[in-house]
Amino acid sequence: MTIMAFPFKGLLEGIKALKYVFVYKPLVPESLIKSIIDLANIARKEGLLALEEAANSLKDDFLQRGINLIVDGTDPELVRNIMETELSFIEERHASNRSVYEYMSAMSPAFGMIGTLIGLINMLAGLDDPSTVGPNMAVAIITTFYGSFLANVFCIPVVNKLKIRSSEEILMKEVMLEGILSIQAGENPRIIEEKLKAFLSPQLRERVSREKNAYAEGDRGVESSL
Repeated sequence: MTIMAFPFKGLLEGIKALKYVFVYKPLVPESLIKSIIDLANIARKEGLLALEEAANSLKDDFLQRGINLIVDGTDPELVRNIMETELSFIEERHASNRSVYEYMSAMSPAFGMIGTLIGLINMLAGLDDPSTVGPNMAVAIITTFYGSFLANVFCIPVVNKLKIRSSEEILMKEVMLEGILSIQAGENPRIIEEKLKAFLSPQLRERVSREKNAYAEGDRGVESSL
């Protein structure tokens, strides 16, 4: 039924998305904010055109695309519209991948019940032989178990994990978008850092601050050794 309910391409994308449940390397907020602040410092000292070379070394396509847009002198409102449109399609793609497993979670118990009904039919057909009632009843009940097991132990947890992965990715993309627009507006890197930290939980903000302090102390250590 799942094969019939989805286009082949959509079904294939949903199956591929399963890898993100088990193998996923999220963006580290501390590293992301540091990268954006480094870009802001370059833009502040050398101008937006100097970001073109720095953009080529960025690993994230979303951030790289945004930096290239502001380097090209694109209007800030247009930059926001383009990047938000891409964000919307990312969310839509994630939702489409999850819908495969949401459908399976809804249909699995129903197909388990169909198996149970078939088992009950076989049991009733063999009532003249009492020795077959027990085995046929067991077969009838086990199909319901399989349907519930598939839905509750596999499909629903997969849907929840994909939702979490999607939320994490979208949050980091929103941080990137705010950073890109702030760089284009020529804001002070310290102000940009505080704006980006507002997206994070208190625990993550502390981690970002600790990373920054450790990095600053390391720089001072290098300078003093020279």
